[in-house]
Amino acid sequence: MRIAVGQLWQETNTFNPLPTTRADFDQFGVLHGDALIEQMADTNELGGFIQSLRAWPERPEIVGLVRLPAWPGGVVTAETFDWILSEFTSAVCRAMPVDGVLLALHGAMVADRHPDVEGEVLQAVRQLLGAVPLVATLDLHANVTRKMVDAADALVLFHTAPHIDVFETGQRGARLLRRILIEGARPVTAFQKLSMVVPAERANTQDPASVSYGFRERLQALERTPGILAAGLATVQPWLDVPELGSSVVVVADATHAIPPRGGISRTENMTSHEVCDTPGEVACRDLAEELWQRRRDYLPELVPVEQAVREAHEAGDGLVVLSDSADATTSGAPGDSTWVFKELLTYDWPHGALVPLVAPEIVERATALGEGAPLRAAIGGVRDARFSQPVEIDARIERLFRAEFVLSGHLAKNLPVDMGPSAVLRCGDVLVFVTSKSGPHFAPEFFRSAGFDPFAASVVVAKSPCGFRAAYADRAKRIIVVRAPGCAPADFWNYPYRNIPRPLWPWDDL
Repeated sequence: MRIAVGQLWQETNTFNPLPTTRADFDQFGVLHGDALIEQMADTNELGGFIQSLRAWPERPEIVGLVRLPAWPGGVVTAETFDWILSEFTSAVCRAMPVDGVLLALHGAMVADRHPDVEGEVLQAVRQLLGAVPLVATLDLHANVTRKMVDAADALVLFHTAPHIDVFETGQRGARLLRRILIEGARPVTAFQKLSMVVPAERANTQDPASVSYGFRERLQALERTPGILAAGLATVQPWLDVPELGSSVVVVADATHAIPPRGGISRTENMTSHEVCDTPGEVACRDLAEELWQRRRDYLPELVPVEQAVREAHEAGDGLVVLSDSADATTSGAPGDSTWVFKELLTYDWPHGALVPLVAPEIVERATALGEGAPLRAAIGGVRDARFSQPVEIDARIERLFRAEFVLSGHLAKNLPVDMGPSAVLRCGDVLVFVTSKSGPHFAPEFFRSAGFDPFAASVVVAKSPCGFRAAYADRAKRIIVVRAPGCAPADFWNYPYRNIPRPLWPWDDL
């Protein structure tokens, strides 16, 4: 038995003006064949696939297809899309014959003239495989489309945000594939698209006070139910100006498992729906969709203006305060060089320092040329995205030169190697700016530690993340404040110019 595994991962923010190119994938780490198996055997969804397959009693041969990862960013160029499609189709052709395929996808990749990249990739792979089972995993911020559902035998979604179950999602996908291949399960997908998009800031599945906490428990309980193979809720990446934007519920049932159906299900208002039927999968899907719709307003976050947020952080006294600069979240595909919070931090003294991440390769080059300890006068920030931010003039000292290279575990990752390139720490009084050459997890404790600093000993840490940072900081921060500031990943995204989304759509329209 031969099982092929592969990965395509990039979350697109269509408001980011910087295009994603093949170089962005190459920098993160393209892998083929045996190298994929060797290097990703205990990392993220691929690791979950591989470890699970190795534990099967049938001991299948594991075939590496291709791994194409890029950090969240702007729209993928048309040329890069062509390369992606060619890489996957070529890899599948080389691997044939296979008995099953597992693909780790994000689900929110957009390319120039291709608003549903994963749907097209799955469709192309399906055409090559014929009836061979194809199971794909997705981030819960995926924009699930009908093309994805139709092309895959089953879609398996993360259950957590922060995303701390990436490895486990790979295991769930492999387990489902085994149920198809070995146990004879026949997957049937119930799919509900909702006319709604919600902010990411309050979608915390680990907080009992959050609306998402209850949804996670229900999804996991469903997957323990006989006859249900997978259950997922995708609250979607909000910063996608695409025609099929919307949240989704996906429930995969086993058609061979006889469960008495429940009747009397009526079509839910304000939703576009697949064929309505009374199977247990459809019932569960529609119940989840109805509750998500009814609770949509519970996702609206409380945002604090920049000046007030920084003032409250200063008044908090001893203890760490985390400022979520979510509008410039590099985990949401923003450029990472907004200066709004940084500029305000400069107006206060911070007894234990304020740590601010920033993407600015040109500043890193200058700092490297000058060397540690040298003064640096420069305008920083507001370059990669000049629409929402402006450069700030600083007189700084180059505190440290370092390479932002580390292994990330927690939100987004298990044992994931990250290399954000040559970097520098610039001291502006009590404010330390961690300037990197490349984008990356500009919230992670491992990132700050790679420069020799303990973020938990600071007065303030700026996290360029809307929710995922909570996995690392929620238990140790004295206070967390979500900041309202301009940027291309704002929590109040409905105030921004979308031109291609379907209408009506909440919260743009009061349905």
